[in-house]
Amino acid sequence: MNPLITDGERTRLLANGQSRAAAGDFDPLPVVKLFTPDAHATWLLAALDPVDGDTAWGLCDVGIGMPELGTVRLSDLASIIGPLDRSILRDRYFQPTRTLSAYARLARLNGSILD
Repeated sequence: MNPLITDGERTRLLANGQSRAAAGDFDPLPVVKLFTPDAHATWLLAALDPVDGDTAWGLCDVGIGMPELGTVRLSDLASIIGPLDRSILRDRYFQPTRTLSAYARLARLNGSILD
């Protein structure tokens, strides 16, 4: 298990990764929200590459006002330590209310991920 996601989230992310590979217009609900408690960065992850099991796809907001859909490696996120010596956390209370593309649209308008 990766310390950032639960086994159940990993299973759902991998299933979404398989669906994304099969259908180019795949627009799921995000599965997990990760964030830095001390650096204003947020990731809404929706799929995990079924081949390497480490490359996640979702909405990435590194806190500079330019959120974008893209990929990030979970192993890279797990190694990040913020300016106050805090690691990335999983939002245990996150409940998605819209598809990933809807989150992306709102994030681009606002300059950051809302919710």
